Amino acid sequence: MRWISSRQRIQRPSQSCAVTVSRWIVLLTLIVLNGSISIGSAESLPGATATTPKPRVTLRFVSWKPDHARVWEEVLGDFTRAHPQISVVRELAPHSSTAYHDLLTQKLKNRDATVDVFFIDVIWVPEFAEAGWARPLDDKFPPSMRQDFLPAAVEVGRYDTHYYGVPSRIDAGLLYYRQDLLEKYGFAAPTTWPELIQQAETILAGERASNPLLQGYSAQFKQYEGLVCNMLEFVEGHGGSLLRPDGTGSTLSSPRALAAVQFVRDRVIGRLTSRAALTYQEPEALSLFLQGHAIFHRNWPYAWELANNRTRSTIAGQVGVAPLPGFSPGRTAAALGGWLYGISAYSPHPDEAWALIEFLSSQAVQKKFSREAGIAPSREVLFSDPEVLAHSPQLRNQRSVLHAATPRPRSPVYPAISHLLQRYFSRALAVEDIDLAQEAAVTDAHIDRLLALTKAAP
Repeated sequence: MRWISSRQRIQRPSQSCAVTVSRWIVLLTLIVLNGSISIGSAESLPGATATTPKPRVTLRFVSWKPDHARVWEEVLGDFTRAHPQISVVRELAPHSSTAYHDLLTQKLKNRDATVDVFFIDVIWVPEFAEAGWARPLDDKFPPSMRQDFLPAAVEVGRYDTHYYGVPSRIDAGLLYYRQDLLEKYGFAAPTTWPELIQQAETILAGERASNPLLQGYSAQFKQYEGLVCNMLEFVEGHGGSLLRPDGTGSTLSSPRALAAVQFVRDRVIGRLTSRAALTYQEPEALSLFLQGHAIFHRNWPYAWELANNRTRSTIAGQVGVAPLPGFSPGRTAAALGGWLYGISAYSPHPDEAWALIEFLSSQAVQKKFSREAGIAPSREVLFSDPEVLAHSPQLRNQRSVLHAATPRPRSPVYPAISHLLQRYFSRALAVEDIDLAQEAAVTDAHIDRLLALTKAAP
């Protein structure tokens, strides 16, 4: 048998051959219609496209608090339109970061395969890494990608030599203030705590008659993680620290740390604030400020958007923001905060999970959250983006604060350390006649034992 050239005349088949061919065509048609034969995928045919859709995957995204619902709905809608084979179910945890930590870690301890993507607080990375709950992302998050983010935001996602989180947002403590009141009394934003107290006392003396609810300062002093952040800023701002630089021991009983705690107890609680401040988390402290009942307020970058929202704030357009004061000119301290995206080690869909994280951490999505939700981005370029700065001009001056922010102790046992710190700071502020030095020494000893056990563990 020889092959017939396309240029050669093709001979008409005989009638018997034609009948045979017709029978085979009918037979093949019946086989295909009955689904009893596989002829091969479309991908194997040159120039063909696949017609079989990929199986649909549902990702479970465990997320902290139901904030900015509209923006989240739009962003996740954009993701599913770009990835029609993936749907996302967002499970919302309580507002308290402690409650969220408890919910998430319980799921991970149980190797819950319904958890795919989660928000992870910057202070949890060592714990999640040591426990094996978070999937290392080194191959997905290479240096070429990491360099686009603020260094501090990237570093908190690293433990040992691996990266376990991709920055979502970065936070640092900031000082918000009633600009209208400071201007009325001829004050600029304070740069030291003694200066803040002097300004607050002067304004309170002049304004209490018209606003008896006015307080000098609102912050987070309830016994929870926010208290650790607030007190770290006072301690570091006074030249003290929570741990030794090498992380081997607690330093709460150092003279500078003790002086900072005593300052807050004697000059702030019950003086600039009511004693009700000992029960304030972020919502309560922020609400006081938004209602026009606080001159100064400590919070994270997101508070700017709410303070200037005319439907939620009585002081919109009258708010200033500055670095937190220190105890001497030129010294300031801000607690580093923020959230990362992580992938559960037990997720059955790691590739799809990464697709979601890559989308959520993109420049476009971060820009949307920054413009429409007032969230400080973690990508460097957005701090000089004209559209972002037009909506959030305060970010122009926050970049340096975010770069220099102080992280809380980075340890796999940080939750236990935090519990001890919370208890100490809460008692130190609430019990006026407590022996601070003794209380600090006892807490130092407990933390030192924890750190020693961690170091000794195989």
